[in-house]
Amino acid sequence: MTSRKPKLIHITTVPGTLWFLEGQPPYMAKRGFDVYAISSPGQRLIDFGKEQGVCVHAVTMSRCITPVKDMLSLWQIWRVIYSIKPDIVHAHTPKAGLLGMIAAWLARVPVRIYHIHGQPSMTAKGLRKTILKYAEKLSCLLACRVICVSNSIRDIIIKDGLCSPDKIKVLCNGSVNGVDTSSRYNPAHINKNDIAGLRKSLGLQTNSLTIGFVGRIVRDKGIAELAEAWKDLRKDFQNLHLIIAGEPEPHNPVPSALLEHMRNDPRVHMIGRVDKKLMPTIYSLLDILVLPTYREGFGNVAIEAAAMEVPVVATSVPGVIDAVQDGITGTLVPPYNAAELAKAIKRYLQDPILRLKHGQSGRKRVMKDFRPEFIQAAMFDEYMTLIESSSNHNQHNNWKTFYQVSKRIFDVSAAIIIGTALLPLILSIATAIKLTMGSPVFYKETRPGKDEKEFTIWKFRSMTYNQDAHGNLLPDSKRLTRLGKLLRKTSMDELPQLWNVLKGEMSFVGPRPLKTDYLPFYTARERLRHKVRPGITGLSQISGRNMLGWNERLEKDVFYVEHQGFLLDAKIILLTAIQCISGKDVAEVPGELLKPLNVVRSPMQKHIASGGQQ
Repeated sequence: MTSRKPKLIHITTVPGTLWFLEGQPPYMAKRGFDVYAISSPGQRLIDFGKEQGVCVHAVTMSRCITPVKDMLSLWQIWRVIYSIKPDIVHAHTPKAGLLGMIAAWLARVPVRIYHIHGQPSMTAKGLRKTILKYAEKLSCLLACRVICVSNSIRDIIIKDGLCSPDKIKVLCNGSVNGVDTSSRYNPAHINKNDIAGLRKSLGLQTNSLTIGFVGRIVRDKGIAELAEAWKDLRKDFQNLHLIIAGEPEPHNPVPSALLEHMRNDPRVHMIGRVDKKLMPTIYSLLDILVLPTYREGFGNVAIEAAAMEVPVVATSVPGVIDAVQDGITGTLVPPYNAAELAKAIKRYLQDPILRLKHGQSGRKRVMKDFRPEFIQAAMFDEYMTLIESSSNHNQHNNWKTFYQVSKRIFDVSAAIIIGTALLPLILSIATAIKLTMGSPVFYKETRPGKDEKEFTIWKFRSMTYNQDAHGNLLPDSKRLTRLGKLLRKTSMDELPQLWNVLKGEMSFVGPRPLKTDYLPFYTARERLRHKVRPGITGLSQISGRNMLGWNERLEKDVFYVEHQGFLLDAKIILLTAIQCISGKDVAEVPGELLKPLNVVRSPMQKHIASGGQQ
């Protein structure tokens, strides 16, 4: 660190997310930081700046996928970062995380932190799911540190291969900032007259029971299941009322007919967005908090309610399972199941002693595991550690990251463009194979990829399954069809691997993935070929393709790993295109050319000499 104050910028998509950090900016300011914030414009951003002592900058960001608008937002964020020249950029949530990490990386910010609050890809489908996962992976790649709000979400991130385990961590026991149980979320500090006044304004009787939902009114929060469960509950409990605190959002909207039906119910009270300072009073009004969400980063409202001694009925999904202890501080039910949701709520409504027991257990747990001062201290320590270690970042590491990110962007873009342009050809080849060889059209096989992680490689089938009189497959040379020869000569049999590239299992350029049963026979040096994604083409392919001996082929692969870069990749792609057109150095049946050498020089050569090549 230099003698000047270190500068910290928080970036969120919408100002509401900044309020999850309430108390952190003043904490960091007292310890020597100048704190800034970037978020979409609005009164809540202005209020956050004034109350938390933060210099705020407004940049419009959309929560949806909007490429053109996102590029403009990225440019504006970069300009702010470049002008401030911060030591740390700490970006939160998917969209702000992606834009913030790209902008901070381009501005050469030494410490870049991506804070994962949840996983939208968990409930997304199709192309949107793929885009969200790639965006998440890119954010994690560009970050120096990834912080997750819960252990269960961290496990999913690692399982999906979006971030390496050594880069992602959870501070303390999770949550964004914990819950203030000493002053704000403390039942002892709630004015009983305030509760009585609120009950009167909602038309609640003294003996009325209340269940409540707090959060954004969107489809993924399980509003449909809540409405379905409510139909059953209101029949069995004539004194029961449902309170909904939150506002509908255009992104992931709830059906308008459902909302209208709930608004017309005299026992459903939709009170809109509630100021954070009034939330403790709202929780005190509830007998049960209901959180029927499909996905959650942590379930912060669950620990806020628990701090106010309110038991929680929630869905057993990642993020929520970290916030609610089933059978201790609340009850967990399967997601998308209105019947089980209603059953769990009824149990609490019929048993006030159980409500009291789980409510008290919830407060004790929050006071023990989710105190803000613990998380803020841990965050400060993380900042200081990362600032100190940032001095070890050098030009080589920055260049390596730039190359990796650029290569992945090229792979995805090129796969989409080429796949779309060649779709008629791909369909024609598939039809021709179906007519001449029957099903299946594709040949699939397990191969080792990056870090020897196995994946399924796709190719167009080029051989029949013809057998001899004894039921054994005929030699490859006799099963290879005329169409298959053409596909292999032009390398068009590799076209289905565009799908492997899109999934992140392969790249356009890299060592070709060989058979899994070769793995035990590689030397230590030869195993280096698995340090990068395997490629559709590679250095060995342009240096002789199937005509190379195995030792020479593997040495070319290792050479590529050690010398990879933009110029080498461009050379490989250009020469591959030339070879595909000329058909040079292609063996129709590779195994017939890759004969063992007279001198066996490696375990792999020995394996091939013993008949291992297939």
